[in-house]
Amino acid sequence: MKANWENEKVSLFKNLLLAGVAAASLSGMAYAANDMSPEAVAERTMPVGSVYTAADLEGIIDTAAAGGDSGEPAEPRGGEAVYNAACSACHGTGAAGAPVKGDAAAWGPRVDKGRDTLLSHALNGFNAMPARGACGNCSDEEIANAVDYMLDAI
Repeated sequence: MKANWENEKVSLFKNLLLAGVAAASLSGMAYAANDMSPEAVAERTMPVGSVYTAADLEGIIDTAAAGGDSGEPAEPRGGEAVYNAACSACHGTGAAGAPVKGDAAAWGPRVDKGRDTLLSHALNGFNAMPARGACGNCSDEEIANAVDYMLDAI
């Protein structure tokens, strides 16, 4: 009789343990169902970057390649073309603490250091800004044109 009682206790323990595991599983499934709401899915799958079209990249493509093999170097791009192609990602939005083009208050302390310092920062990088503003195919003159373009806006 004692063995029978022991078997019943083990069986009761197994059933309680099974019920506990089942309850935990079901509660986890209910939690997971909440995470499958359209809002939660949209938040997890929202874009983290941008797509650029050919029009966005106008001025970046080497004009010598587009114009044929004349053998002559391409004319340097103007400040607006370089700004739109490379600088506006940060200086148009204020990303990473970049001063927004046209914001005199944000540019004031930087302008006080002088154009040569600004140009050096643009060419060599400074704080969060990468060298050449990550425009690998920009010449020094084109970077200077972009700096002047932004300074003219304040």
